[in-house]
Amino acid sequence: MRKLFIPAFALFFMSVLTSCVVMSPKKMNTLLAQKDSLSLGWEAARTKINSLEGEIVSLRSDTAILQSKITELEAKISTLEKKLKGLNDSYTSLRSNSSSEIQKLSDDLSKREARLKEVEDILRKRDEATNALKNKLQKALLGFQQSGLSVDIRNGKVYVSLTDKLLFSSGSIIIDEKGKLALQELAKVLKTQPEINISVEGHTDNQRVVNLGQLKDNWDLSVLRATSVVRFLTETEKIESNRITATGKGEYQPIEVGNGSDIRSRNRRIEIVLSPKLDELYNLIK
Repeated sequence: MRKLFIPAFALFFMSVLTSCVVMSPKKMNTLLAQKDSLSLGWEAARTKINSLEGEIVSLRSDTAILQSKITELEAKISTLEKKLKGLNDSYTSLRSNSSSEIQKLSDDLSKREARLKEVEDILRKRDEATNALKNKLQKALLGFQQSGLSVDIRNGKVYVSLTDKLLFSSGSIIIDEKGKLALQELAKVLKTQPEINISVEGHTDNQRVVNLGQLKDNWDLSVLRATSVVRFLTETEKIESNRITATGKGEYQPIEVGNGSDIRSRNRRIEIVLSPKLDELYNLIK
Protein backbone atom coordinates (compact mmCIF):
# COMPACT_ATOMS: atom_id res chain seq x y z
CA MET A 1 0.00 0.00 0.00
CA ARG A 2 2.88 2.34 0.85
CA LYS A 3 4.60 1.67 -2.50
CA LEU A 4 1.44 2.58 -4.46
CA PHE A 5 0.91 5.76 -2.47
CA ILE A 6 4.34 7.30 -3.31
CA PRO A 7 4.09 7.18 -7.19
CA ALA A 8 0.55 8.53 -7.02
CA PHE A 9 1.72 11.50 -4.99
CA ALA A 10 4.67 12.13 -7.38
CA LEU A 11 2.36 12.02 -10.38
CA PHE A 12 0.03 14.49 -8.70
CA PHE A 13 2.90 16.81 -7.91
CA MET A 14 4.23 16.70 -11.53
CA SER A 15 0.82 17.48 -12.89
CA VAL A 16 0.63 20.49 -10.65
CA LEU A 17 4.04 21.74 -11.84
CA THR A 18 3.19 21.33 -15.52
CA SER A 19 -0.03 23.15 -15.10
CA CYS A 20 1.08 25.89 -12.75
CA VAL A 21 1.50 28.37 -15.56
CA VAL A 22 -2.10 28.64 -16.33
CA MET A 23 -3.48 28.06 -12.74
CA SER A 24 -4.79 30.93 -10.74
CA PRO A 25 -3.28 31.60 -7.31
CA LYS A 26 -6.52 30.47 -5.64
CA LYS A 27 -6.44 27.17 -7.43
CA MET A 28 -2.77 26.85 -6.66
CA ASN A 29 -3.41 27.37 -2.98
CA THR A 30 -6.13 24.81 -3.08
CA LEU A 31 -3.80 22.30 -4.66
CA LEU A 32 -1.07 23.05 -2.16
CA ALA A 33 -3.53 22.58 0.64
CA GLN A 34 -4.53 19.27 -0.87
CA LYS A 35 -0.87 18.38 -1.10
CA ASP A 36 -0.30 19.17 2.55
CA SER A 37 -3.35 17.20 3.46
CA LEU A 38 -2.14 14.24 1.43
CA SER A 39 1.30 14.51 3.03
CA LEU A 40 -0.22 14.43 6.50
CA GLY A 41 -2.42 11.53 5.49
CA TRP A 42 0.60 9.72 4.10
CA GLU A 43 2.57 10.23 7.32
CA ALA A 44 -0.39 9.06 9.40
CA ALA A 45 -0.81 6.04 7.15
CA ARG A 46 2.88 5.25 7.38
CA THR A 47 2.74 5.50 11.17
CA LYS A 48 -0.34 3.27 11.21
CA ILE A 49 1.36 0.79 8.90
CA ASN A 50 4.42 0.68 11.15
CA SER A 51 2.18 0.14 14.15
CA LEU A 52 0.27 -2.62 12.38
CA GLU A 53 3.49 -4.27 11.24
CA GLY A 54 4.67 -4.26 14.89
CA GLU A 55 1.39 -5.80 15.98
CA ILE A 56 1.74 -8.44 13.25
CA VAL A 57 5.24 -9.30 14.51
CA SER A 58 3.93 -9.46 18.10
CA LEU A 59 0.96 -11.57 17.05
CA ARG A 60 3.18 -13.92 15.09
CA SER A 61 5.41 -14.30 18.16
CA ASP A 62 2.38 -14.88 20.37
CA THR A 63 1.00 -17.34 17.82
CA ALA A 64 4.29 -19.26 17.82
CA ILE A 65 4.30 -19.39 21.63
CA LEU A 66 0.66 -20.51 21.72
CA GLN A 67 1.33 -23.11 19.04
CA SER A 68 4.24 -24.43 21.11
CA LYS A 69 2.01 -24.60 24.20
CA ILE A 70 -0.75 -26.30 22.19
CA THR A 71 1.75 -28.88 20.94
CA GLU A 72 3.00 -29.43 24.52
CA LEU A 73 -0.55 -29.75 25.85
CA GLU A 74 -1.50 -32.14 23.06
CA ALA A 75 1.50 -34.28 23.98
CA LYS A 76 0.43 -34.24 27.65
CA ILE A 77 -3.15 -35.08 26.68
CA SER A 78 -1.90 -37.98 24.59
CA THR A 79 0.20 -39.23 27.52
CA LEU A 80 -2.74 -38.88 29.92
CA GLU A 81 -5.05 -40.68 27.50
CA LYS A 82 -2.59 -43.57 27.36
CA LYS A 83 -2.39 -43.63 31.17
CA LEU A 84 -6.18 -43.46 31.39
CA LYS A 85 -6.48 -46.37 28.98
CA GLY A 86 -3.99 -48.33 31.06
CA LEU A 87 -5.94 -47.54 34.24
CA ASN A 88 -9.20 -48.52 32.57
CA ASP A 89 -7.66 -51.79 31.42
CA SER A 90 -6.29 -52.41 34.93
CA TYR A 91 -9.64 -51.55 36.49
CA THR A 92 -11.47 -53.85 34.09
CA SER A 93 -9.04 -56.67 34.83
CA LEU A 94 -9.18 -56.02 38.58
CA ARG A 95 -12.95 -55.87 38.55
CA SER A 96 -13.13 -59.12 36.64
CA ASN A 97 -10.69 -60.80 39.02
CA SER A 98 -12.46 -59.30 42.04
CA SER A 99 -15.82 -60.52 40.82
CA SER A 100 -14.40 -63.99 40.36
CA GLU A 101 -12.76 -63.89 43.79
CA ILE A 102 -15.92 -62.56 45.43
CA GLN A 103 -17.95 -65.32 43.81
CA LYS A 104 -15.45 -67.90 45.02
CA LEU A 105 -15.52 -66.51 48.55
CA SER A 106 -19.30 -66.43 48.43
CA ASP A 107 -19.40 -70.06 47.34
CA ASP A 108 -16.93 -71.03 50.09
CA LEU A 109 -19.00 -69.14 52.65
CA SER A 110 -22.16 -70.92 51.51
CA LYS A 111 -20.42 -74.28 51.85
CA ARG A 112 -19.10 -73.38 55.30
CA GLU A 113 -22.54 -72.23 56.41
CA ALA A 114 -24.03 -75.49 55.16
CA ARG A 115 -21.38 -77.51 57.05
CA LEU A 116 -21.90 -75.37 60.14
CA LYS A 117 -25.62 -76.06 59.99
CA GLU A 118 -24.90 -79.79 59.72
CA VAL A 119 -22.56 -79.61 62.72
CA GLU A 120 -25.12 -77.61 64.70
CA ASP A 121 -27.81 -80.16 63.82
CA ILE A 122 -25.57 -83.02 64.94
CA LEU A 123 -24.69 -81.24 68.18
CA ARG A 124 -28.34 -80.46 68.79
CA LYS A 125 -29.24 -84.12 68.22
CA ARG A 126 -26.37 -85.14 70.51
CA ASP A 127 -27.60 -82.84 73.26
CA GLU A 128 -31.14 -84.12 72.83
CA ALA A 129 -29.91 -87.70 72.97
CA THR A 130 -27.73 -86.93 76.01
CA ASN A 131 -30.63 -85.37 77.90
CA ALA A 132 -32.89 -88.28 76.98
CA LEU A 133 -30.25 -90.76 78.19
CA LYS A 134 -29.84 -88.87 81.45
CA ASN A 135 -33.59 -88.98 82.05
CA LYS A 136 -33.73 -92.72 81.33
CA LEU A 137 -30.85 -93.41 83.70
CA GLN A 138 -32.30 -91.26 86.45
CA LYS A 139 -35.56 -93.19 86.22
CA ALA A 140 -33.81 -96.58 86.06
CA LEU A 141 -31.46 -95.82 88.96
CA LEU A 142 -33.88 -93.84 91.09
CA GLY A 143 -33.80 -96.44 93.85
CA PHE A 144 -30.02 -96.11 94.26
CA GLN A 145 -29.74 -92.33 94.51
CA GLN A 146 -30.17 -92.49 98.28
CA SER A 147 -27.11 -94.77 98.38
CA GLY A 148 -24.72 -92.34 96.74
CA LEU A 149 -25.55 -92.56 93.04
CA SER A 150 -25.96 -89.44 90.90
CA VAL A 151 -26.52 -88.72 87.21
CA ASP A 152 -25.54 -85.43 85.60
CA ILE A 153 -24.32 -83.94 82.32
CA ARG A 154 -20.89 -82.38 81.85
CA ASN A 155 -19.41 -81.21 78.55
CA GLY A 156 -22.02 -83.05 76.50
CA LYS A 157 -21.47 -86.35 78.33
CA VAL A 158 -23.57 -88.19 80.91
CA TYR A 159 -21.75 -89.01 84.15
CA VAL A 160 -23.11 -91.78 86.38
CA SER A 161 -21.24 -91.44 89.66
CA LEU A 162 -21.35 -94.28 92.23
CA THR A 163 -19.65 -93.88 95.58
CA ASP A 164 -17.38 -96.71 96.62
CA LYS A 165 -19.71 -97.69 99.50
CA LEU A 166 -22.40 -98.50 96.91
CA LEU A 167 -20.10 -100.90 95.03
CA PHE A 168 -17.26 -102.10 97.25
CA SER A 169 -16.39 -102.91 100.81
CA SER A 170 -13.56 -100.84 102.30
CA GLY A 171 -10.31 -101.50 100.40
CA SER A 172 -11.96 -104.20 98.25
CA ILE A 173 -12.06 -104.53 94.48
CA ILE A 174 -14.95 -107.05 94.54
CA ILE A 175 -18.40 -105.63 93.72
CA ASP A 176 -20.97 -106.33 96.45
CA GLU A 177 -24.57 -107.39 95.82
CA LYS A 178 -26.09 -103.91 96.09
CA GLY A 179 -23.55 -102.60 93.63
CA LYS A 180 -24.38 -105.40 91.19
CA LEU A 181 -28.07 -104.47 91.31
CA ALA A 182 -27.24 -100.86 90.42
CA LEU A 183 -24.99 -101.97 87.55
CA GLN A 184 -27.69 -104.35 86.27
CA GLU A 185 -30.19 -101.48 86.03
CA LEU A 186 -27.56 -99.36 84.32
CA ALA A 187 -26.81 -102.15 81.84
CA LYS A 188 -30.48 -102.42 80.88
CA VAL A 189 -30.41 -98.82 79.66
CA LEU A 190 -27.01 -99.13 77.98
CA LYS A 191 -28.15 -102.15 75.95
CA THR A 192 -30.82 -99.96 74.35
CA GLN A 193 -28.22 -97.32 73.45
CA PRO A 194 -25.69 -99.05 71.16
CA GLU A 195 -24.44 -95.67 69.83
CA ILE A 196 -23.13 -94.74 73.29
CA ASN A 197 -19.46 -95.22 74.22
CA ILE A 198 -18.73 -96.15 77.85
CA SER A 199 -15.71 -95.23 79.94
CA VAL A 200 -15.38 -96.50 83.51
CA GLU A 201 -13.13 -94.31 85.69
CA GLY A 202 -11.89 -95.32 89.13
CA HIS A 203 -11.18 -92.57 91.70
CA THR A 204 -9.78 -92.73 95.23
CA ASP A 205 -9.23 -90.33 98.10
CA ASN A 206 -5.79 -89.04 99.07
CA GLN A 207 -5.16 -91.56 101.86
CA ARG A 208 -2.34 -94.04 101.28
CA VAL A 209 -3.23 -97.70 100.72
CA VAL A 210 -1.99 -99.81 103.61
CA ASN A 211 -1.80 -103.63 103.95
CA LEU A 212 -3.93 -104.49 100.92
CA GLY A 213 -1.77 -107.31 99.59
CA GLN A 214 -1.42 -106.97 95.81
CA LEU A 215 -2.49 -103.29 95.84
CA LYS A 216 0.57 -101.07 95.99
CA ASP A 217 -1.08 -97.67 95.95
CA ASN A 218 -4.18 -95.67 94.96
CA TRP A 219 -3.35 -96.09 91.27
CA ASP A 220 -3.72 -99.85 91.61
CA LEU A 221 -6.92 -99.52 93.63
CA SER A 222 -8.58 -97.12 91.15
CA VAL A 223 -7.59 -99.19 88.10
CA LEU A 224 -8.64 -102.54 89.56
CA ARG A 225 -12.00 -101.24 90.76
CA ALA A 226 -12.68 -99.78 87.29
CA THR A 227 -11.65 -103.10 85.75
CA SER A 228 -14.02 -105.00 88.07
CA VAL A 229 -16.93 -102.85 86.91
CA VAL A 230 -15.97 -103.32 83.26
CA ARG A 231 -15.76 -107.11 83.68
CA PHE A 232 -19.18 -107.19 85.32
CA LEU A 233 -20.75 -105.12 82.53
CA THR A 234 -19.11 -107.09 79.72
CA GLU A 235 -19.01 -110.65 81.11
CA THR A 236 -22.16 -110.72 83.23
CA GLU A 237 -24.36 -108.12 81.55
CA LYS A 238 -23.01 -108.77 78.02
CA ILE A 239 -22.24 -105.16 77.08
CA GLU A 240 -20.08 -105.15 73.93
CA SER A 241 -16.41 -104.98 74.93
CA ASN A 242 -15.52 -102.64 72.06
CA ARG A 243 -17.80 -99.99 73.55
CA ILE A 244 -16.19 -99.83 76.96
CA THR A 245 -12.83 -98.84 78.49
CA ALA A 246 -11.44 -98.85 82.03
CA THR A 247 -9.15 -96.15 83.44
CA GLY A 248 -7.74 -95.40 86.88
CA LYS A 249 -7.46 -91.75 87.95
CA GLY A 250 -6.11 -92.46 91.44
CA GLU A 251 -6.46 -89.50 93.81
CA TYR A 252 -5.68 -86.86 91.18
CA GLN A 253 -9.17 -85.79 90.04
CA PRO A 254 -11.02 -85.21 93.31
CA ILE A 255 -14.52 -83.73 93.46
CA GLU A 256 -13.42 -81.68 96.46
CA VAL A 257 -10.05 -80.93 97.99
CA GLY A 258 -9.66 -81.64 101.70
CA ASN A 259 -9.11 -84.31 104.34
CA GLY A 260 -12.53 -84.43 105.99
CA SER A 261 -14.18 -87.86 106.06
CA ASP A 262 -17.21 -86.65 104.05
CA ILE A 263 -14.93 -85.15 101.38
CA ARG A 264 -12.83 -88.30 101.16
CA SER A 265 -16.00 -90.39 100.88
CA ARG A 266 -17.27 -88.32 97.92
CA ASN A 267 -13.89 -88.56 96.22
CA ARG A 268 -13.86 -92.38 96.45
CA ARG A 269 -16.09 -93.23 93.51
CA ILE A 270 -16.60 -94.95 90.19
CA GLU A 271 -17.66 -92.65 87.37
CA ILE A 272 -19.23 -94.24 84.31
CA VAL A 273 -18.92 -91.69 81.51
CA LEU A 274 -21.36 -92.11 78.63
CA SER A 275 -20.68 -90.21 75.42
CA PRO A 276 -22.39 -90.41 72.01
CA LYS A 277 -20.35 -91.57 69.06
CA LEU A 278 -19.32 -88.53 67.06
CA ASP A 279 -18.06 -90.19 63.89
CA GLU A 280 -20.53 -88.22 61.79
CA LEU A 281 -19.36 -84.97 63.38
CA TYR A 282 -15.68 -85.85 62.99
CA ASN A 283 -16.22 -86.61 59.31
CA LEU A 284 -17.81 -83.19 58.82
CA ILE A 285 -14.94 -81.24 60.39
CA LYS A 286 -12.09 -83.12 58.72
